[in-house]
Amino acid sequence: MGWTGKILRIDLTKRKVTSEPLNKDWAQKYIGQRGLASKYLVEEVDPKCDPLGPDNKIIFATGPLTGTSASTGGRYSVITKGALTNAIACSNSGGYWGPELKFAGWDMVILEGQASSPVYITIFDDKVELHDAGELWGKSVWHADEWLKTRHQDPMLHVAAIGIAGEKQVLYAGIVNDLHRAAGRSGVGAVLGSKNVKAIAVRGTGGVKVRDGKTFLKATNDAKKVLQQNAVTGQGLPTYGTQVLMNVINEAGAMPTRNSRDVQFEGAHDISAEAMATPRKSDGKANLVTNQACFGCTIACGRISKIDENHFTVKNKPEYWHASGGLEYEAAWALGSNTGVKDLEALTLSLIHI
Repeated sequence: MGWTGKILRIDLTKRKVTSEPLNKDWAQKYIGQRGLASKYLVEEVDPKCDPLGPDNKIIFATGPLTGTSASTGGRYSVITKGALTNAIACSNSGGYWGPELKFAGWDMVILEGQASSPVYITIFDDKVELHDAGELWGKSVWHADEWLKTRHQDPMLHVAAIGIAGEKQVLYAGIVNDLHRAAGRSGVGAVLGSKNVKAIAVRGTGGVKVRDGKTFLKATNDAKKVLQQNAVTGQGLPTYGTQVLMNVINEAGAMPTRNSRDVQFEGAHDISAEAMATPRKSDGKANLVTNQACFGCTIACGRISKIDENHFTVKNKPEYWHASGGLEYEAAWALGSNTGVKDLEALTLSLIHI
């Protein structure tokens, strides 16, 4: 159910692109994107290899529900040997990139080897190419996304890219897709940077087939009703996003604060979901513009925010006045309470500098 049955394998050293059938036995035994890709990784990669060397591989994997009408069908995972822990690393992201890969006809992309110079990859259905990324190297994911859409004259192109941290192989660097979503755990961006890959841009024109469409549709509709009726997925997350946790966890005494030396942050309310939705005194506008959903998702917990144009961090810098991805709980505590910062606008700006 939900598989295209094809894997895209790219040897970066030889710049060779091949297609191979999905191992259906493994797909049945290791259900889901993380399990299946982890099976491929342990079968193909020497556990003693250098995670930032050419012998490591990095896998972009969709699951059997990716691209379907299932409420969280916008997810994809990145699996590799992580440089931060030297263990299997898996990072999951939403948005639209994962479904677009499935629409292009691929269940997974396996990158192996190491490009001799910076490249980016385009996937237009069955047409897969490697391009010189010299002009993109040293640019943020925001610049990369805009540049790729302009270069290929396709505003519907979906891009997963690394920023400067990934290029420099910072061990906790992430991979950002669709500007606002990130495979941000376990340093997968460092591995992609070690392979000299700046971005993977995807455009698919196909669809996803399931075995019994009517039964599947009923099951997904029933599941959406459960989500809608739940206080968290039907009310809390759509209204406030994951930042609804900020005040709750702070009051419980479990907020990572000042490098985890403390468990409560006196500025938690200032960077909370409630603060994001409250009009500012400076201009009467709220930091939060709207919520945003990933592909096919009824929860819509994503945030879109707009920084106060008079804030000292962006004053006289109109390039940062546009609406962008807003704070999520984990970014808020990691960049906010854990560093002692309670400036909501500054924390929002930090998300743009990726």
